[in-house]
Amino acid sequence: MKKSIATIVSVITLFTANIIQANSVKIEATSIEIVDSNQLQPVYDAYFTVKDALIKSDSKLTSAKAKDLLTAISAVKMDKLKSDEHTAWMKVMKKLTADAKSISTTTDLKKQRETFKSLSKNTYDLIKVSKSAQVVYKQYCPMAGADWLSKEKAVKNPYYGSSMLTCGNVVETIK
Repeated sequence: MKKSIATIVSVITLFTANIIQANSVKIEATSIEIVDSNQLQPVYDAYFTVKDALIKSDSKLTSAKAKDLLTAISAVKMDKLKSDEHTAWMKVMKKLTADAKSISTTTDLKKQRETFKSLSKNTYDLIKVSKSAQVVYKQYCPMAGADWLSKEKAVKNPYYGSSMLTCGNVVETIK
């Protein structure tokens, strides 16, 4: 009788241990990947500082802010992006890097502004998918034939600075 009770206790113990182990495996399998929704915000913020430096027609400041943009780009952790953000990031990352590098390595305001056109297009492609923390306005200057992004609805043209500061209009609001 003692052997039967000992056998039953052993079977129950093994059965209980298996159930506990199976439940812990299920818990591990259903863990949720944490995604950092703010991974790209520093990139957007740095883009806006480049734009603001161009508005001031300050080529040295523009170059310095483009270096900050390069730092923000390199700090993005791709494994923390949502899948649609990751796809968009992979399409524009090299272009954003090349544009920021080009702007940062020259103090020729005309070249900086020309490269800013491409930087703006690639930033737009990314921000359309991921969204910024605030409302962003896509603005267009017919004289430059180019777009840019702004946190303000009021037009301040980075392509002509003070000579045509308000040339342009809002063509899209990105929420």
